[in-house]
Amino acid sequence: MSSETNNSSSADQKSSSNSSSPWWSLICGLATLTLVAQLKGFDGLWRSPFDPEWDYTPAPLVMKGGDPYLRALMRTISASESNSARPYSLLYGGEHVSDLSYHPDLCVTIVAGPNTGDCTTAAGRYQMLTSTWLDKASEYHGQNNSLMFWNSSYSFEPEDQDQVVYRWLSDPSAWGGADLAQMLRDGQLADVLYLLSPTWTSLGYGIETNDMSSALPQIYDEMLQEELQNSG
Repeated sequence: MSSETNNSSSADQKSSSNSSSPWWSLICGLATLTLVAQLKGFDGLWRSPFDPEWDYTPAPLVMKGGDPYLRALMRTISASESNSARPYSLLYGGEHVSDLSYHPDLCVTIVAGPNTGDCTTAAGRYQMLTSTWLDKASEYHGQNNSLMFWNSSYSFEPEDQDQVVYRWLSDPSAWGGADLAQMLRDGQLADVLYLLSPTWTSLGYGIETNDMSSALPQIYDEMLQEELQNSG
């Protein structure tokens, strides 16, 4: 009698273990697939609904309103930093991430330029490093998604990227007292790009100029005309 009970109990445990195994495998499989998707940036796989795509570049800003001169400047920066139809989810090197609820913080190996062999966490329309994003988001974002005070997490959705950079560019104290919008109105684009080049090194005066750098003044003029027309 005791032996039958033990055998029955053992069989029940085995049956329970076998019945839960497929669910556990499914959960592990989904977790692995999610991690791979974030690391590899598979296009279209669980893609964020807040990741817009355009059929031309430089893409418009998601953010509405604001000074047209600064808006044109932002589009000019992204023309050099993230010339993509989906700039807001772009990683250095051309891959995309699917989750924009926070900065992806993925360190991608640099393949060209003076920093070849190092890695960079540059991401999004303005190719902001994780450290830069967290620093500027703490000043200009206004909303922390984290419930843990020691784990700061700010939404990296397109409008938030735009708003943080727009407020940053609008703050004279961030640029040694320079009023960038007024400088642009005064026709001082070259001075503005020079001032920003330590932050965005592809703007023509930094260490990582690219094929777009020399065309930035023309791009800015085109973006400004478009932004002025839209603001009117």
